[in-house]
Amino acid sequence: MDDFVKVATVAEIPVGRMKTVMVGGKRVAVANVDGEFFAIDDVCSHEECSLGSEGYLDGNVVICGCHGSNFDVTTGKVLSLPAPTDVTSYQTKVENGNIFVKL
Repeated sequence: MDDFVKVATVAEIPVGRMKTVMVGGKRVAVANVDGEFFAIDDVCSHEECSLGSEGYLDGNVVICGCHGSNFDVTTGKVLSLPAPTDVTSYQTKVENGNIFVKL
């Protein structure tokens, strides 16, 4: 079950925006950074807030809307406290206007 799963269309996630989607029962935040799509765990490692729904994107940095933790959306690496650990990043691809994520 390591196949890519369709999660959205390119039109659903404009440049500079994010969307929370479900992939295999897991919440994943998909971000559009200058037309390139990235996927990370949707749950902040600090207080379990939704990064895709409650956070906002500034370039390739997602800022948690609850307490301001920053993550690199391209890698999932935590960039600032209070988040203690990185979040997982996932492989993405775009085909025929559809966005796919692989867990």
